[in-house]
Amino acid sequence: MAGSTRWIREWDQVSLAALDAALAAARNLAWDEITRETFPLAGLDRLLDDIRAELEDGCGMVKLRGLPVDRYAEDDLRRLYFGLGSHLGWPVFQNRRGELMRAIRDEGGDLGKRYGQIENAGTGDEPFLSSYARTLSNGQLRFHTDRTDVVALLCVRQAMAGGISTICSTPMIHNVMLERRPDLLEVLFRDFWRSRHGEETDRSAEVYPLPIFGRVGEKFTSHYSLTYIEAAELTPGVPKLTPVQREAIGMLMELARELCFEMTLKPGDIQFLNSHVTYHGRTAFTDDARSGHDRLLFRLWLSMPNNRPLPAGHEVLWGSIAPRTRRGGIGQAAA
Repeated sequence: MAGSTRWIREWDQVSLAALDAALAAARNLAWDEITRETFPLAGLDRLLDDIRAELEDGCGMVKLRGLPVDRYAEDDLRRLYFGLGSHLGWPVFQNRRGELMRAIRDEGGDLGKRYGQIENAGTGDEPFLSSYARTLSNGQLRFHTDRTDVVALLCVRQAMAGGISTICSTPMIHNVMLERRPDLLEVLFRDFWRSRHGEETDRSAEVYPLPIFGRVGEKFTSHYSLTYIEAAELTPGVPKLTPVQREAIGMLMELARELCFEMTLKPGDIQFLNSHVTYHGRTAFTDDARSGHDRLLFRLWLSMPNNRPLPAGHEVLWGSIAPRTRRGGIGQAAA
């Protein structure tokens, strides 16, 4: 995919004018009050249908280039982006605080106390940080999936250095492992214990089993984050990974690094990834706010109207496993 351009789409002036017209219609609304009806996009059906099809039935990723982010105030940029996302799919909650759009930046400070950590984890002097806390640092992120059909990232500003997206096809990992180590591939279709730490709860003790790989007919899916598996292992009473499970995860990560490519996001780029068929990560980065290079991305999690069926048992994360249904995201505690 690194040498291909099939996953790249460009804004044209007619489409940008349609965005501006929709923004003008919704300017009196807060961004999270915007709906398809209050953000009327005229003439973008072909582009949106093309993106949905490429994500679900094509290569599983799209970069949409050329949004002139410098033209908009931040509030208007949020309105525009949320309105676009609402036409492409259904935005779902990204954390237990009910956020539908998340600013991804280095928040610094004591991220673990704000977003989840496990003290005295037996892994050294430092506490074990939740996946959510790691996302809001400037550190490297390991390959993982998000709990949504599609994760969308709008680049507002680049870092001074680093912060490069790393992406790998999970069906490709599956196929290479099938050739080299089919015995380990079979292990990934069995249950691995995961923790909800940093998602619905601050407690690592809420755990669930789920395979890393799954399939329904010709439709594949992978849900994976090593952080949640490691957090479950730190929970008393949860079985430790077996040697063969560790070997399978080791090969999974090795193949992801071997087969991945890097995607540089420039201001105005929107990256769409189908979480069922891609892993993503990022390199560490360094900001320099004085020069305007402090990394900022807006993230949406989208449940897609053309999404695939999921294997039995995946209800634990997705709510519904039926195709073409609204699903995924983080469950909200009752008021």
